[in-house]
Amino acid sequence: MTQTLTEESAMTSFDVVETLVANDRRFLAFLEKRVESREAAEDILQEAFVRGLGSSSLRSAGSATAWFYRALRNAVVDHYRRRGTEARVLEQVALETDGKVSPDAELMAAVCSCVTTLLSTLKPEYARAIQRVELEGVLIRDYAAEEQMTPNAAGVRLFRAREALKRRVIQSCGTCADHGCLDCRCVNGCSS
Repeated sequence: MTQTLTEESAMTSFDVVETLVANDRRFLAFLEKRVESREAAEDILQEAFVRGLGSSSLRSAGSATAWFYRALRNAVVDHYRRRGTEARVLEQVALETDGKVSPDAELMAAVCSCVTTLLSTLKPEYARAIQRVELEGVLIRDYAAEEQMTPNAAGVRLFRAREALKRRVIQSCGTCADHGCLDCRCVNGCSS
């Protein structure tokens, strides 16, 4: 009898997985309407699949779809909670550092020239954020006013711009990026 229950559980689990996978496009469309981007929707869906498949609550294929929609709604709420927390932290950091950090002329001169070259490969709004705030030393609140956005949104944009630039530097410069790029000899020809 134990073997029969185990086989039945395995069969039910397979049916549940099959049902969820068959509806993945509908789930993604559901999420895309509720979050800011397709990438965010895909991330939430993937995380929900992992959680859902590990849950003992999913036992029948018939109720799996309804249960999964509830799980997706909760995941969207969690997503916005995390974003709200991140935004509050970024805003606090922006307020704490506003006016307290002045660019060091020597450090600015030592910045690898490949970084400024790579700025042109970023989205224009990201390149502009880094140029104004990081390279020109404009305060985040002033940059936000220039761009007609809140300081919080400007902080988020700057954070995302830094991350995008970091990925580009690693792709372009490889290991010299790990060492601060101060003695750069990467393929962009920016030797010190």
